[in-house]
Amino acid sequence: MAVLALSGCAESVSPADKGGGGSTEGPIKIGAVLDITGAGASLGVPERQTLEMLAKQVNAAGGINGRQITLLIEDNQSTEDGAARAASKLLQTEKVSILLGASRTGPSLAMRPIAEQAKIPMISLAANEKIVHGSKWVFKSAQNDKVVIENIVDDMAAKGYHNIAIARDASGFGEGIPEMFTDVGKAAKINVVSVEKFAPDATLFTAQMVNVRKAKPDAVVIWGIPPAASLAQVAYRQLGIKAPVYQSHGIGNQVFLDTAGASANGLLASLGRMLVADQLPANDPQNKVVTQFIKDYKAAYGQSPSTFAGHAYDGFTIAVNALKQAGTDPNKLRDAIEGVSNWPGISGVFTMTPEDHSGLTKDALVMVTVDNGKWKLVPAAG
Repeated sequence: MAVLALSGCAESVSPADKGGGGSTEGPIKIGAVLDITGAGASLGVPERQTLEMLAKQVNAAGGINGRQITLLIEDNQSTEDGAARAASKLLQTEKVSILLGASRTGPSLAMRPIAEQAKIPMISLAANEKIVHGSKWVFKSAQNDKVVIENIVDDMAAKGYHNIAIARDASGFGEGIPEMFTDVGKAAKINVVSVEKFAPDATLFTAQMVNVRKAKPDAVVIWGIPPAASLAQVAYRQLGIKAPVYQSHGIGNQVFLDTAGASANGLLASLGRMLVADQLPANDPQNKVVTQFIKDYKAAYGQSPSTFAGHAYDGFTIAVNALKQAGTDPNKLRDAIEGVSNWPGISGVFTMTPEDHSGLTKDALVMVTVDNGKWKLVPAAG
């Protein structure tokens, strides 16, 4: 059935209004809270498109054990308050069986206690490890920021970089990042010599980059999402900073490349394999699923999917597989998600455990650069 595109309102792929919670008949309600407007729109829009596409595919194939999916999507407008309100609505009023989202760390953290109190499984599409740390009911599909940092530190160590400057997003996405670099980089004697902050919707970065240049670092880390991360990259180049620059995994979409332009050439980032799918070896365990997803997304929307679309694919597919296995009983559903093992998705090969509700190691990531406006896989050392 056609999806209703109602900004700020629930969107549905099935008109029925029952089947949430632990029921055994009628449609199965899957709720999602996404950053469709506001600072996180470049993440939330492709995530919404992915969820709509996948829900249609599952329903066209007969649904989940014969039950159709009702997909309810709420726009949190890239705010924590909006995410909390939307999560409450989906859980308390709509009685969804599982909750997906949000697109970014701050809104996801705002949703976490609501899902925990409701004792309904939630799969975030965001990165920060705090989203899942110590939680029984919350999982996530994006690679942990820590494993991203581990890959970056490995690259820095191999190149002999020791003193680094960090310009970070001032929201939850960037919270704790300098401290994590210090901790992960301790053995490699990597020191954070300068930290600058910027708002997620910032447009001017001259002051931060002047301070970065004064620090004379061996390397620079820009930790944010587009368009802010793109504009920070532009300012970095305009000020003539010679140190190599690493970007976070928040840049994995065309919006970053379009906004950063030629200034992006030569940067380094630890990203998922989908952006360089055409450069992967045939025996890569993610090759088949990534290739099919790109084909389906292009057919539906006329463009390649972003990293964030991939996070939505993983969250939705993990949810559907668990629903097929366990039904909608919250405890059984939670256990099924926690039991995911060696499952190849878009963001990596997932193995969840009671101690790890992210399920991905640094092996889920590859080092990527930008060459003439295109993503390019950096060959592994050795």
